[in-house]
Amino acid sequence: MITGERTLKIVLVDDHAIVRQGLRSILEREDDITVIGEAATAAEARAVVERTRPDIVLLDLKLSTGSNTEGLDICSELTSRYPELGVLVLTTFLDDALVVEAIHRGARGYVIKDVDTTGLVSSIRAVARNESAFDSRSASAMVRSIRTAPEEPVLTSREQGVLELLARGLSNREIGSRLFISETTVKFHVRNIMRKIDASSRAEVVYEASKRGLI
Repeated sequence: MITGERTLKIVLVDDHAIVRQGLRSILEREDDITVIGEAATAAEARAVVERTRPDIVLLDLKLSTGSNTEGLDICSELTSRYPELGVLVLTTFLDDALVVEAIHRGARGYVIKDVDTTGLVSSIRAVARNESAFDSRSASAMVRSIRTAPEEPVLTSREQGVLELLARGLSNREIGSRLFISETTVKFHVRNIMRKIDASSRAEVVYEASKRGLI
């Protein structure tokens, strides 16, 4: 359990009932996580989120036999309508452009479905803390995107170091440990980075940095 302060309310959005059942079984073993709703389609997702107001939506990108990226549209809609909602993409699709686009649409993290239970639960808790959450492969995809099309940097060397570690999904504490600075100092640098590139979340920082070539 992360803090004992509250229980994280989760909605599962996946078009396969057996996947939702498996996820519910896994997640409800955790004392601080409860699944309060499920949806198989975009319409159902809108309705269940409106009714239950969860903390986090676990979202697959493919919700029908049509578009492989239908989930991106519902991600945009939900994060626009409910700014405090954390969306964690959980999908079988690994593509650099999809990872970046999901963050652009408001997702706080991107995890591939074969992630182990510990990794999934850690990602959910990171999203609950308003941190970014990537498994190793989606993090690599994000870093590759960040390193393309370099432009004149606008960050200090320390801020650039913080940004690269943030893009790999590290927490403030982990970044501080890597850079031998305090967690408070990391938070200060993250706030400065967010202000300089006009981002409102850690995930958006990574997306904006990828567009501007800041690393």
